[in-house]
Amino acid sequence: MYLQNIYTYPIKSLGGIRLDEAVVEERGLQYDRRWMLVDEKGRFMSQRKHPEMALLQVEIRNDGLFVFHKQKPDIEILIPFEPGTDKLIPVEIWDDRVEAQLVDPEVSRWFTDQLGMDCNLVFMPSAIQRKVDPAYAVNEETVSFADGMPYLLIGQASLDDLNTRLESPVPMNRFRPNLVIAGAQPYEEDDWREVVVGESVFRLVKPCARCVITTTDQEKGVSGKEPLKTLASYRTVDNKVLFGQNMVLIKGEKIRTGESVSFR
Repeated sequence: MYLQNIYTYPIKSLGGIRLDEAVVEERGLQYDRRWMLVDEKGRFMSQRKHPEMALLQVEIRNDGLFVFHKQKPDIEILIPFEPGTDKLIPVEIWDDRVEAQLVDPEVSRWFTDQLGMDCNLVFMPSAIQRKVDPAYAVNEETVSFADGMPYLLIGQASLDDLNTRLESPVPMNRFRPNLVIAGAQPYEEDDWREVVVGESVFRLVKPCARCVITTTDQEKGVSGKEPLKTLASYRTVDNKVLFGQNMVLIKGEKIRTGESVSFR
């Protein structure tokens, strides 16, 4: 088995980035979901309600995040890594309430124009501590603006099996994983306790319950019924449709595609 793909999503629910290597940190991959769009009440925004967010693609550059519209590449903006304000505002991610740093009013206006609704881009400074649910934490880990866990792993064979059941196969980007493993059996990751990638060790803590984001075409920004409908027919447990495994980092500094993977 080996690490086939690494993906990061610097701005929550916007287009993801495939990497050849990545720094691993307690709250997730470096830069992963450290930025987030919130509405006028400070609540997080996602493709669940706004599938058109998929059309905004992010790139990591030396001087910041470069964001552009997939269908209109001339619509673009560069967001420096360092926020332009020191202002902290309260934000909500599901049941969590934390403070976040307002990036820049001009940047927020750009996103407001693209999405057609008032919103603000916020950043999570290292001083902000959003704790992983104690029911799943191993060492009282913190997490980024991700839904709840720092890392998500999926086996390529699991997607391949799902695609044999669909009329139209779907790509891995529907599921927004961080790590994709090749060489395992379909759904083998369901039974792993820990996974070792090169010299990094991750603890698998809970299956990932899937939502309607999996039905959003990441290139068109529109939603349908699949693959969630088919997944629900054979991957439902306690009224939750499960696909992939959530993880926390036990130890490690960097991961690279092609590195050997083992489990225990």
